[in-house]
Amino acid sequence: MSVRVAVVGTGRMGAAMAGRLRAQGVPVTVFNRTAERAAAVAARTGADLAPSARAAATAAEVVLVSLADDAAVEAAYTGDDGLVAGLRAGTVVADTSTVDPRTALRLGDLVRDAGGAHLDAPVSGSVPVVERGELTVLAGGDAADLDRARPVLDRLAARVVHVGPAGAGATIKLAVNGIVHALNQALSEALVLAEASGVDRATAYDVFAASVVGGPFVQYKRAAFVDPENASAAFTLDLVGKDLDLLLALAGRGGVPVRQAEVNRAAVAAASAAGFGDRDMSAVAAHLRQLRS
Repeated sequence: MSVRVAVVGTGRMGAAMAGRLRAQGVPVTVFNRTAERAAAVAARTGADLAPSARAAATAAEVVLVSLADDAAVEAAYTGDDGLVAGLRAGTVVADTSTVDPRTALRLGDLVRDAGGAHLDAPVSGSVPVVERGELTVLAGGDAADLDRARPVLDRLAARVVHVGPAGAGATIKLAVNGIVHALNQALSEALVLAEASGVDRATAYDVFAASVVGGPFVQYKRAAFVDPENASAAFTLDLVGKDLDLLLALAGRGGVPVRQAEVNRAAVAAASAAGFGDRDMSAVAAHLRQLRS
């Protein structure tokens, strides 16, 4: 594969994407605002290291963006050292970040004005899923632009879904995450309820996993729920709160009542205020245990 890729943002998901692509022999350049993090990824994977998002984009035909929130995404795109300033004509920017659809539309316009193409292409899946190349990509934008990015995305994903025009990818990702965060809340409550009634935690979880509700989320979160003291933060509660804020804002603009999301947001806010914000999302269960003690 001769397409050169830039990865802007080397947090957990971005680092995993860079590693997966390098393992497939794809030439990759990485940039991260915290330079040490990108340097570590470059050293581990053999990727090239760029001093700025602009420099990373200049070296690439496909730019993957993986950042935590709207502010970080905006900073990576704009300014003299932003990726938009470094785009070559025809470069495709596939943004895998979870952001407000309005942010995706605004930044997509900047990319197109600079001669590039833009996809809001958030992903469904965790770091191990990236490493296996089994993500689901939810792409909004022009179908022809998606086709040009597919040789890269297909190395990361088992399924690439073109969900509609620009903004549709960002929108459907918020809808998906609303379900994920509802599952997280329901699973936390059910597990702590079973424990409080005398059922062994691991046994209760085994029952959930073997039942009709035992879908992929329940399966891959088992270790985090059963052994929370040794769980790494795959996705923090503070980021859950960010997602739910974006979902609630989107629902407000559309006049859609989302009562469960409102309740879930309040529960996450309470857990974060109690000191669990930087813990894995499964720490909702730990907060519930704290409340009953």
